[in-house]
Amino acid sequence: MTDDDLVVGSTLSRPEITDAVTRGAFRVLIHLGLAPLLEVSLPNGRRADLMALSRKGEVTIVEVKSGLEDFRSDGKWPEYAPYCDRFYFAVAPEFPYDILPEGPGLIVADAFGGAVVQEPSVTPLAGARRRALTLSFARLGALRSGLA
Repeated sequence: MTDDDLVVGSTLSRPEITDAVTRGAFRVLIHLGLAPLLEVSLPNGRRADLMALSRKGEVTIVEVKSGLEDFRSDGKWPEYAPYCDRFYFAVAPEFPYDILPEGPGLIVADAFGGAVVQEPSVTPLAGARRRALTLSFARLGALRSGLA
């Protein structure tokens, strides 16, 4: 069993922790007035765990980390920056979030909700990229809402 299999004080498996943190972060985004979608493919071939649009069209991406091993073994998160105005990590309350890099925001969440602990730095997207991402996001949302 590794650090990622169990979180201290928890009997949840790594997939259960991921699901709980994702659900809580999703609720945080809604509370912030954003419209989130799960697992959104990006033009660079990466997949954002959560992507959300604000009423102003600002794009937020959230990368969910189930534990320390997950964070240490996954260095792809800088590749999300060109596709969002704001980038957050979302972690469980037990995660040692003092090891996370500066710049990204931080959402601490469980299955019932969460809170923004650190606001991210903001890097506005170029207009053409924002338009392309917004259209792709809208199409994905529409396709997922259908009866197909």
